[in-house]
Amino acid sequence: MAGKFQIYNTLSRKKEVFEPLKPPFVGMYVCGPTVYGDAHLGHARPAITFDILFRFLKYLDYKVRYVRNITDVGHLENDADEGEDKISKKAMLEQLEPMEVVKYFTDRYHENMDQLNVLHPNIEPTASGHIIEQIELVNKILEKGFAYESEGSLYFDVEKYNKTFNYGKLSGRKIEDLLQFTRALSGQSDKRNSYDFALWKKADDRHIMHWPSPWSEGYPGWHLECSAMGKRYLGEKFDIHGGGIDLLFPHHECEIAQSNAISGHDPAKYWMHNNLITIGGQKMGKSLNNFITLNEFFSGEHEALDKACSPMTIRFFMLQAHYRSTLDFSNEALFAAEKGMNKLMESYRLLDELKGSEKSSEDVLVFKERCMQAINDDLNTPIVLAHLFDLSKLINQVNDGKASLSSEDIQKTREIYNLFLFELLGIRLETALTESTLADDLMDKILEIRQEAKNRKDYTTADQIRKGLEQLNIHIKDTKEGAKWVKGK
Repeated sequence: MAGKFQIYNTLSRKKEVFEPLKPPFVGMYVCGPTVYGDAHLGHARPAITFDILFRFLKYLDYKVRYVRNITDVGHLENDADEGEDKISKKAMLEQLEPMEVVKYFTDRYHENMDQLNVLHPNIEPTASGHIIEQIELVNKILEKGFAYESEGSLYFDVEKYNKTFNYGKLSGRKIEDLLQFTRALSGQSDKRNSYDFALWKKADDRHIMHWPSPWSEGYPGWHLECSAMGKRYLGEKFDIHGGGIDLLFPHHECEIAQSNAISGHDPAKYWMHNNLITIGGQKMGKSLNNFITLNEFFSGEHEALDKACSPMTIRFFMLQAHYRSTLDFSNEALFAAEKGMNKLMESYRLLDELKGSEKSSEDVLVFKERCMQAINDDLNTPIVLAHLFDLSKLINQVNDGKASLSSEDIQKTREIYNLFLFELLGIRLETALTESTLADDLMDKILEIRQEAKNRKDYTTADQIRKGLEQLNIHIKDTKEGAKWVKGK
């Protein structure tokens, strides 16, 4: 393997060599969706990002326990401590039980993840299924003196915590800045400070999901669920905590505070965050009403889309940018991703047609080394793809007689594709080849019609077909075995 695996740790703000706490075991927790609507492109990015990480860690022979939660209670509008619960609001609008909403959209999320070839996590716990664990955590934070009760609700005392620990260590925020930023917020009179966050909220008439607790009939704060479930399934300290960069503050910052208040240390050694999907430079999100659901991408039924695109096109589109870079949506970018993916697939298909030479003009193992260096460098998928495109170019050169590969190296080339494109980057071969297969079938039919024209000595029609295809940069080669076609020269 080329070098050691390095990941960018948001906490230290630098790349670090990955060294698990208890090798060969790796604990990984990733924040999953709040299931009150269909998954959109923004939800696909963390799913794909941490799917790549999951795949690579397993390739490195680590025994990974991957936990990704489902938020089904406690996530209020605008990620705040006041307002309506997102699940409850949807349930009331649709005149459904909250768990009907949860079940419906969780199933649809799973279907989308399967379409994107995202591997299932080992454990997928729900917030509502861990109320007891969350109440226990609140009790422990109270015992440590970092929480207070107010009118039946409990809040985390950020100012007191900050005297012992550093609230803001992950995000770089300072209490002074938070006070200035949040002073104008209304409806929070039961808090001592505006930047304190809810651990347990007393339910009012608007909240149809609530549970008994020592303090009130209520529900847990949004940040509490991940602390409880991470601790339950991975222990008080685990290796990797991941999620979108929009969760860095306040969600992940609050998780760190809760963990330190209870145990005196952070919950995770490495914090990884994928960047945002944007549309015209603005974050894609349900709250902004500028999102396109994955189902709309797959069907093409959205006014912003020029046509439908396959799940593998979406996945390939994501992989073309580093996970820590912003990724701006456009139809042009999707078409470019589709074209690039099909180019790699066409080259892979060509491997079955190549005839091995006595020796190779290129050392194909160099491509494996370069791809491994790229993925070791904080999962640099665009560089991996760049090396695969270089390998694709070599395959086409061999096919055109401008380079040579031995039979052994042809097999090694196939193995490089299988490892990086299919196994680690997760492009599903049968799905990705759908359009190429359709093109093959159409071209076979066109060549059949052309041959029938030649058989009846209708050379005008045969020549028109050939010229028409050339205008599409498709060229026909008449051989002893029959006519063949190639795209490009």
